[in-house]
Amino acid sequence: MGGLFGVVSKDDCVNDLFYGTDYHSHLGTKRGGMAVSNRKGFERSIHSIENNYFRSKFEPDLPKFKGKLGIGVISDNDSQPLIIGSHLGTFAIATVGKLNNIDQLSKVAFKKKMHFSETSGGKTNPTELVAMLVCSENTFEAGIERAQELIKGSCSILLLTSKGLYAARDKLGRTPLVIGKKNGAFAVASENCSFPNLGYITETFLGPGEIVFINADGYVQKKCPGDKLQVCSFLWVYYGYPASEYEEINVEYVRNRCGSALAKNDNVAIDCVAGIPDSGIGHAIGYANEKKVPFIRPFVKYTPTWPRSFMPQNQKTRDLVARMKLIPVRKLIEGKKILFCEDSIVRGTQLKENIQVLFDYGAIEAHMRPACPTLIYPCEFLNFSASRSTLDLAGRKVIRELEGREDINLEEYASAGSEKNLLMIDRIRQHLKLTTLSYQKLDDLVEAIGLPKEKLCTHCWDEKSYF
Repeated sequence: MGGLFGVVSKDDCVNDLFYGTDYHSHLGTKRGGMAVSNRKGFERSIHSIENNYFRSKFEPDLPKFKGKLGIGVISDNDSQPLIIGSHLGTFAIATVGKLNNIDQLSKVAFKKKMHFSETSGGKTNPTELVAMLVCSENTFEAGIERAQELIKGSCSILLLTSKGLYAARDKLGRTPLVIGKKNGAFAVASENCSFPNLGYITETFLGPGEIVFINADGYVQKKCPGDKLQVCSFLWVYYGYPASEYEEINVEYVRNRCGSALAKNDNVAIDCVAGIPDSGIGHAIGYANEKKVPFIRPFVKYTPTWPRSFMPQNQKTRDLVARMKLIPVRKLIEGKKILFCEDSIVRGTQLKENIQVLFDYGAIEAHMRPACPTLIYPCEFLNFSASRSTLDLAGRKVIRELEGREDINLEEYASAGSEKNLLMIDRIRQHLKLTTLSYQKLDDLVEAIGLPKEKLCTHCWDEKSYF
């Protein structure tokens, strides 16, 4: 997915920028970057974070950074932020999202005899493309608005000039941006969990398509938010950090409610409840509290030397890292009927290994309750399941087994409680060697979040798109 953090201050902002960006490390897989504006111009640093932590990569760079304005980014793919020279002036830019029409927009640029310098594997850097679109207009705000109009998919933007910071949320609000305030400084972030320990309080959540300009004295709205919202539901289920809020709704609160909903629909006899660390824990606590059964940690996570399993890009290495990080506790497993809550089942490969470990360590039964429905449709708006082929999704693998192809009767398979839906779930259960498997109902997930369904993107589960 990726995450953004920007700050403008009356004093040096580098420490806030460094720690604020670091608080977004759970959102990205490949690169981190920071840029500051000062009297000398712009200074920038970009590092790979595939095999190490953001802090350890960027701490040696901090002495060279000075400035009262800065932006940081954790990126799924491209190198960011970029420093761009243009008729509008020099600026730094960072983006989060997914440009589905990047090839078409690139072709239009080539026809105008324009070129791109930031390429990887023959692909146009999406952030540079966004910068080009911004520079096609006579003002930054007009350029940002133009870019948002042309992009199909999603794109939230931080654009830093020598005078301040533009923040723009993508036009349907799939990815969040929130402004924080403290004495003498303002910050903007994807995750407002980055605010409290830096002394910021949440000021306002940007609406879909809204554009604001921020300096150390305050912020000015440059474009009003639209009335159409499709915020990603998966932010609450998995992506988001437990202390963060989106649309003023806390992540951990929603996960507890998801777990509670799973419990209300369940009658399995168990000894205890556990969560697959880390994102499954909030769901499991909600389940345990609702059922009045003990919450335990039969898997504990070892992180001092292992970066998060969200990275690196190579799936085999990612699975290895995930396996090495989860250490089983035999005393809590042996002789138990254990129910696990998990945020979701994407591929199921690593989960299958974890379940086998439970039985190897003496579990009598292993039950699984994912906090969202079966993933059927790859994400078209972020970089979650979109980075995998359709057949990587556990649900689609089973559909191919049952139908001979993976693209048939999808709506029926996605319909909770239908004959095909139950057949698919049972086949997934068999593959994972679970005692029972039951998924969250989409209506219950929507209710747990607390927004009307038409304001949520639920494409991964039902392919519905309202706008």
